[in-house]
Amino acid sequence: MPRLLYLLTLCNLTIGTGAFVINGILGAVSTSLDVSVAAAGQSMTVYALTTALLGPIALLFTGRWPRRRALVLAMALFGAGNLLSALAPTLPILLAGRALMGVGACFTPMGAGIVVAMVAPQQRGRALALVFLGMSLSYVIGMPIGAWLGLEYGWRMPVLGVAGAAALCCMALYRLVPRDMTAPGATLSGALGQLRRPAVLWTLALTLVYFVAIFNVFAYIGPVLLALNQMTNTQLSLALMCFGLAGVAGTLLGGWANDRFGAQTTLTLQLTLLALMMVLVPLTQGQPLLTLMVFVVWGVAGFGMMVPQQSRLALLAPQSAPLLMSLNTSMLYCGMALGAV
Repeated sequence: MPRLLYLLTLCNLTIGTGAFVINGILGAVSTSLDVSVAAAGQSMTVYALTTALLGPIALLFTGRWPRRRALVLAMALFGAGNLLSALAPTLPILLAGRALMGVGACFTPMGAGIVVAMVAPQQRGRALALVFLGMSLSYVIGMPIGAWLGLEYGWRMPVLGVAGAAALCCMALYRLVPRDMTAPGATLSGALGQLRRPAVLWTLALTLVYFVAIFNVFAYIGPVLLALNQMTNTQLSLALMCFGLAGVAGTLLGGWANDRFGAQTTLTLQLTLLALMMVLVPLTQGQPLLTLMVFVVWGVAGFGMMVPQQSRLALLAPQSAPLLMSLNTSMLYCGMALGAV
């Protein structure tokens, strides 16, 4: 695989950590800013909505730019949003920083578009899996470390750390991405044309409905696990870490299966497994090991779906891949919000 893909993976690890680390330290945020935990939790809502609504617009705005400039700008916006969040004296300023981060998160579909342009179609699944692995690793590495830093040294410390990591990513991107690199951008005419295609709309709708189903449970994964089995705080943390590791494995397996068996076959198997695990979850009450096993399979099947979905969109319209992947991300975040509701 091209070495640039590993840099994109690290950038996505930074983005995933910055997006979700605040979830584990909301209590500290609410105390510091003198607001309720529910109010502090709107920082995730603002980030999700901004990513969903403004991410595609940012891609259109930078569609004709050289890819290096677009990538550096996106990562710089994400880092600036983290810095503003870390320094925020009030909740509105924190929310403004989170909104800026959401715009910068358009980096992820930009990077996916570069992957599509760089590798042969038969390697696309594994290449996308490698790049999106950064997101999965943020659940296993970034979030736990960030939560520990936040609880030990104050919630601003991990947010500042992500801002510093974003600055390092900007420098690495400027140095390592070729100035003349070409890859598909995004245009308004191309976007409107793709959104008239039923195959594109059905693929995006599948992502939306799928994430509604996932986050109907995952938004409350801690209370669900505790309702099924009595657990200590340590046991609950280990269970969540196992779920995150299952997501890492699922991302890699999803990329391999996409290249080996094709996107449609892979998705059919993943959705079948996911539905079966959903049926089994309530039946594992009082059996913690069985509960963990079911949720591990759930994680492998659930996290593994994103690569074949992105691959399907890239096959449908390679020249519009970044925008379609951004719209797919929009469906992901809308599904998260609707599932929680």
